[in-house]
Amino acid sequence: QPQLVESGGGLVQAGGSLRLSCAASGITSSAFAFGWYRQAPGKQRELVARFNSDGTINYADSLKGRFTISRDNAKNTAYLQMNNLRPEDTAVYYCNAKNRIFTSVVYWGQGTQVTVSS
Repeated sequence: QPQLVESGGGLVQAGGSLRLSCAASGITSSAFAFGWYRQAPGKQRELVARFNSDGTINYADSLKGRFTISRDNAKNTAYLQMNNLRPEDTAVYYCNAKNRIFTSVVYWGQGTQVTVSS
């Protein structure tokens, strides 16, 4: 059973940093493109950053320079390094894995809460 488990969320002061992890099991991570999304209260889920099937990376324009996505295939894990956090970054952050070839095959994690205090 494929599963994505996020960790690393929590409460941090504005200007602080967090690193989120997404541990994948039940899938061959190299066959999937990973991404991070977030959803703030009362708002739609939005893209934070993601790997494309060709290995390139897309970031939300507003987050470029502060957030960095990475992956370690040997550990079946994707990461999101978040620096200089702001209160408006408060949201539930979700990991996503999309099959590189069969793009309709998509898995989601359960989400991890990130709260940034001012």
